[in-house]
Amino acid sequence: MVSVRPSLLDRLLRPLHRWVWSDRRRRANKLLRFAATEADGGHDLSRAAELTNDALLRQLYLRHALDEHRHARLFRDRGLTLLTECQNGEASWSRFEANWFSPGERGLDDLRVDKDPQDGLLAFLHLSEKAAARRFCIYQEVLVSDPMTQSVFRDVLKDEAFHMAYTYKQLARVSPRRHGWRLWQARLVRVWKAYLRLMVAVASVIGTALLLVQYFLLLPPFALLAKRGALKEPPGWWTRRPASSLKSQY
Repeated sequence: MVSVRPSLLDRLLRPLHRWVWSDRRRRANKLLRFAATEADGGHDLSRAAELTNDALLRQLYLRHALDEHRHARLFRDRGLTLLTECQNGEASWSRFEANWFSPGERGLDDLRVDKDPQDGLLAFLHLSEKAAARRFCIYQEVLVSDPMTQSVFRDVLKDEAFHMAYTYKQLARVSPRRHGWRLWQARLVRVWKAYLRLMVAVASVIGTALLLVQYFLLLPPFALLAKRGALKEPPGWWTRRPASSLKSQY
């Protein structure tokens, strides 16, 4: 089996990963989100198996799809169990999910099986599985306090290592001369999408900050002027001015 290790950045940020996964409710919500992503990936891979003319790839894609659906079931069952434990009295105070920091197998939800060529699809899958395997490896290491969830990631990690290995091997078979370039293309696409996600997050923060500035700095003066204007109005009922004649402009 292919050896999988967390990335250097994830190893440096191990304390932060440990904090993210320390909250039980946040852990449950993240597992349920992982389950949805894995299930979507399984549907995409089933579609890829239908479209390919390569018998070996069809067999591997179908096995991969079955693995993804099994992972979805594992994550969903464990997430629901954790949510039940939270509802039964185990307090959880954090509502911060940190999805941008500890994502799951995010690449497969951007999979375009109808448009990508075979080698491009394999390159995309290889990088997605490699990134997911590294993330799941660090998640497994920091979940020492939750052996059940840790065993789920350990089980899933074995399949991710196989997926990472077969996609690279089949990419080299399908495109022996251009597989290196296809991997670089897939990397550039992932970098571009990561940049777009970062810009969306930055825009959201800036928009929130501007709204807060408007609410706390710009609106109070207008509210004060309106209040002062209301004080000048006579209290109670007051006589209406007679309507001007419509027969003359004066």
